[in-house]
Amino acid sequence: MNISDTPTLLRTEAWSDYALVDSGFGRKLERYGDFLVVRPEPQCWWTPKYPELWERADADFDPAGDEDEGRWTFSRKPPEQWPLGWDGVKFHGRFTNFRHLAFFPEQAANWAWQKQAVAARPGMRVLNLFGYTGVASLVAASAGAKVTHVDASKKAIGWARDNAALSGLAEAPIRWICEDARKYVQREVKRGSKYEGIILDPPKYGRGPTGEVWRLFEDLPEMVDMCAQLLSDDAAFLLLNAYAARVSGPALAHLVAEAVGPRNGQVDFGELTLREDAKPPKGQKPADVAPREIGLSFFARWQG
Repeated sequence: MNISDTPTLLRTEAWSDYALVDSGFGRKLERYGDFLVVRPEPQCWWTPKYPELWERADADFDPAGDEDEGRWTFSRKPPEQWPLGWDGVKFHGRFTNFRHLAFFPEQAANWAWQKQAVAARPGMRVLNLFGYTGVASLVAASAGAKVTHVDASKKAIGWARDNAALSGLAEAPIRWICEDARKYVQREVKRGSKYEGIILDPPKYGRGPTGEVWRLFEDLPEMVDMCAQLLSDDAAFLLLNAYAARVSGPALAHLVAEAVGPRNGQVDFGELTLREDAKPPKGQKPADVAPREIGLSFFARWQG
């Protein structure tokens, strides 16, 4: 088992339906389709490049002591949902109660890597744990995978199914499982189930449908070990992503390397970032400052 000597920086750049337009003073200005959205981002210590653009924002999330909790204010009435897309996969944007818009745009860098891995082996079985609204599942299915999507939220599963229909993938080989991810994996290990690819993107804290509690630092080692047991003999990848201030890429890499044990392959690790759009918004002069980027999560991935 080889662990990369150097970290990898996975940058998500702007695409047609999303852009990090500007950032600074602890916030970021983003474009979701034709909506300009302001959300908190404490690590953006610098000064915004286009201050006048912030006044045109359609939505602003005001945190209430915690950057994930608070309320939205709107300068124009938002729809309940609106269509967005990435590389042929479509999904709905939604203003949720936790500052997110029902998907995580920085994950586009992982989607691209995952799509390439699946396309090289059509028909592979992929397990997506803590799958949320299903974008990663749809990317895998669109590339030819047979997907098992697991999330504890009935609402998130419903949104994921809606996204599948929007993408024309309602009949794709995707199993939608509403269950606590840890309980599901425990049962799959007992069954002797196997997968060629596993996507593990857990929250820092969460609750299952019957009150099960998930705590990242307490529960992640066991979960990664069980996921390694679910890898088939000819498995292609195990991708672990974590959003937590006290997590690091090397720590995730060594956890994954220990779990996959004697298997051949490579473990690489690093950080996922969002990079400001290099092109100035319409009607704006190019800024003197180069595009900044924001580190948002850490990852480690084993590839067989």
